[in-house]
Amino acid sequence: MIKKTIIPIVVLVFSMTSICAQNLDNLKAINAVWGKFYKAFETLDYTLMADIHAEDLVRVSGGKRILDYETYITNYKTNFERSKATGQTSNISLRFFERINNDSTASERGIYKLTRNKGTENEQSYYGQFHVLFKKIDGEWKITLDYDSSEGGTIGEDDFNKAFAIDDFEKFTTD
Repeated sequence: MIKKTIIPIVVLVFSMTSICAQNLDNLKAINAVWGKFYKAFETLDYTLMADIHAEDLVRVSGGKRILDYETYITNYKTNFERSKATGQTSNISLRFFERINNDSTASERGIYKLTRNKGTENEQSYYGQFHVLFKKIDGEWKITLDYDSSEGGTIGEDDFNKAFAIDDFEKFTTD
């Protein structure tokens, strides 16, 4: 009788541990993609943006227009080249209030902070809310949908600080 009770409990505990570990592995792999995203802004390298987005990307920009992959990447190429030519810098940071994933799909929502000309007298920061969907394509996580909006200018530093850091996995692995 005790064996019949203990064995299912042990199996349940080990399966829950593997589910959390799998979730953590996915978060770490997705964070590697976000690392390339950060690097694209820091180095103004549009090819990194091209690499992390799926070719069937749907981009909803500022809650106002829908772009395809080609237009989105071309816009980054133009903007990054303009920034390089004028000596502007860009840094982006993400914080999260939702991170859900399985082995093939992930949904991530949060607040971004884009800082231009960090550490200079011309420093400016912009905030917005984002929702990104990832799909695992040929073994790699790719962004398939990228939506952002400033929600009419209502998103700011307080919202950013309330969300969780990109490496705060505990919040998203213990639910």
